[in-house]
Amino acid sequence: MKAIVSVFAKDARGITAYVTTLLAQQDINILDISQTLMQEYFAMIMLVDLDACPLPFHELAAWMKEKGEERCLDIHIQRSDIFEAMHRI
Repeated sequence: MKAIVSVFAKDARGITAYVTTLLAQQDINILDISQTLMQEYFAMIMLVDLDACPLPFHELAAWMKEKGEERCLDIHIQRSDIFEAMHRI
């Protein structure tokens, strides 16, 4: 299964390293990544592959949110099929 991970925060050193380490800890493969700075704000969106992830999706989403809050990051994960359905015209 593929998913979209979004990360938003005030810019700080190590955000990308922190989030990609979290993903690696759960055997999640990054398929595509985009990040940008808008003045002092950081935004990153990733397409990831969850096929090897040992956690059920709802547990993964809660874990990512909790780990993000520990570093003042807003991390969300959404299944790509739901994301695509929500953004169809």
